[in-house]
Amino acid sequence: MQWPNCVRLLADEVAIGAAHPVSFLFCAGLWGVSIRGARLSLEWVILIMRYGKFYIVFLLFWIGTAMAAPPAKLKSADCLACHDTVNEQTFKASIHGSMFECTDCHKDIKGPGPHDPAPVKPQCASCHADEQKAYDSGFHAKAIASGNKQAAKCIDCHGGPHEILPASDPNSKVNRINIAKTCASCHANGKMMAADGYSSATVKAYEDSVHGKAMAAGNEKAAVCTDCHGTHEILPANDPKSPIFKFNVPNTCAKCHESIKNEFMSSIHGQAIARGNWQAPVCTDCHGTHSIKPPTDPTSPVSAQMLAKSTCGRCHEGVRLTQEFGVPGRREVTYDASYHGLAAQGGSTVVANCASCHGVHNILPSSDPRSMIAPANLVNTCGKCHPGAGPKFVKGKIHIDVPLSADIGSTAVRWTRRFYLGMILVVIGGMLLHNLIIWRKKALDKKKAQRRIITRMEKSQRIQHLILLLSFITLVLTGFALKYPDSWFAMILGLPEHVRGIVHRIAGVALIGVGLYHAYYLVAKRSGRKMLGDMLPVPKDATDVFGTVAYYLGIRKEKPALPRFGYAEKAEYWALIWGTMVMATTGLGLWFKVQVAHVFPRWILDVATAIHFYEAILATLAIIVWHFYWIIFDPDVYPMNWAWYDGMIDVELYEEEHAGDHESVLQGVENAARESVERESAKEESTVEHD
Repeated sequence: MQWPNCVRLLADEVAIGAAHPVSFLFCAGLWGVSIRGARLSLEWVILIMRYGKFYIVFLLFWIGTAMAAPPAKLKSADCLACHDTVNEQTFKASIHGSMFECTDCHKDIKGPGPHDPAPVKPQCASCHADEQKAYDSGFHAKAIASGNKQAAKCIDCHGGPHEILPASDPNSKVNRINIAKTCASCHANGKMMAADGYSSATVKAYEDSVHGKAMAAGNEKAAVCTDCHGTHEILPANDPKSPIFKFNVPNTCAKCHESIKNEFMSSIHGQAIARGNWQAPVCTDCHGTHSIKPPTDPTSPVSAQMLAKSTCGRCHEGVRLTQEFGVPGRREVTYDASYHGLAAQGGSTVVANCASCHGVHNILPSSDPRSMIAPANLVNTCGKCHPGAGPKFVKGKIHIDVPLSADIGSTAVRWTRRFYLGMILVVIGGMLLHNLIIWRKKALDKKKAQRRIITRMEKSQRIQHLILLLSFITLVLTGFALKYPDSWFAMILGLPEHVRGIVHRIAGVALIGVGLYHAYYLVAKRSGRKMLGDMLPVPKDATDVFGTVAYYLGIRKEKPALPRFGYAEKAEYWALIWGTMVMATTGLGLWFKVQVAHVFPRWILDVATAIHFYEAILATLAIIVWHFYWIIFDPDVYPMNWAWYDGMIDVELYEEEHAGDHESVLQGVENAARESVERESAKEESTVEHD
């Protein structure tokens, strides 16, 4: 309808009185106005005017409906125009940005900001209800509920809500290749883990494991954290629903090792696990948990070198299984005593170990016909290493427990052992006694043949030396017996620990006592003061060292004229003084450790222990290497320098070794002459009296 026609019809309506007075206003106002996308034509205006008594009601209804319609939905671009802290490109690349607008999560935002009140933080559970339910029952959520604010939340693993990527994206924090790194962001933090009573060593252990190395090499089929622990519902190992709960471990490992799991479950260990036996081993008991390594790795608990001692022996060596299930113990020591065990300890990697005979995952008792050690299968089992082995070859025991085994072979071995131990005692003991008798006679004859007129040690010095000798040897034996309880000297002593400790302390008191007396002797006695003066180092000692070495190497023709105490005696003497003070100080500190700990920190005692031990090694080796040479092994004095016994030394030997000490030589000659005269006089008097 054209505009002139509209005017004409409007005039007609007015003429007949049908038009409402306000119709003119609506006609003019609604012309060309768009409501809900529909343009009102002039025909609609005429109809409203024609039915004037209804059109106002209709118009009001229409306007109300238009006002109640929702506003247009905000776009993400609208939000990001203000919220520039969110990277637009990162958000668009994320899984949320590629699927949703901001207001799909921030549902309480109806229009542009500022937002008052502040919007409520969106909850992941509004879309991910199942995952949230699983998380709530897991370890991390329970830790947060108990007050641990450091426990992992959604964003700690998946990333911020505006940057989350799907797990299939290699850049996602929960992609398989990144799982270990994501978990390590918390679990490698030693301080964080220690605060909750856990260790951060598991991360390093996984990185060094066969799984961690395979993943690092690009093998995405290798196990990662979530394969064993789960994803959202991570549970502690003591929870029966946890995949790492002891009885669930075989099924967890079976995700990758299905055939091995089936073989294991049919073994004696798997059957015990199926019955609920906590003491039976599962995969992790033998292979480890995070630190699983291939059997070719020498440090792996299932390697040939480690299997008997580190893995099988942990259960089969003690008596626990014997007491509860009748399983024989002492399997490790009896294996170690066999040829196989000795060769393994010697470094052999091909000699038979536990798995060679019993199997790996298919271990069964010898009573089971399927067992590798069933009587009917022994020829084949032994034949793997011993081609041609027959039925008689396998009629023997590998684990020969000498005191306990009662079979024919073990009994024969036991009696053979007894026979030879007795034979060794009689034959070698007889040889030793025979040679000792001969040695004694020759040593005394050599002693008598010498002109032993030089006094090397007076009586007081010999007594001090004897106490020092006995206390030192006792301290060495009883001290190292504590450090090395399985050593031969510990077995020779055969002392209970409390007795050993008492003997060690008595010897220590004796050493300290003779040391204190010696200090008094050096000051109070004339001979002691002279000894101290002769023991003081002088510059000539340094030149004597080089001169002596040069002489015995043939570089010099003349041997240095050493004084009463040469550089060797002086070095040993002052080393003895120093060592006695060190051992006495540290020994008393360890004896009265509680009292010492009232004054000094505990680590002082640890340092004292180390000093006491290594000073003991130094002193013992010094006596064996240095002192024993001069008094025993030196060809000029062998078999012994008897000065420790009677204080005297051969004059020719003394002149050779101490040519610079003319005073002692002259005094010795004078004493010898005087004693000779006295003997002659006594002999004459005896002859006269006899006549």
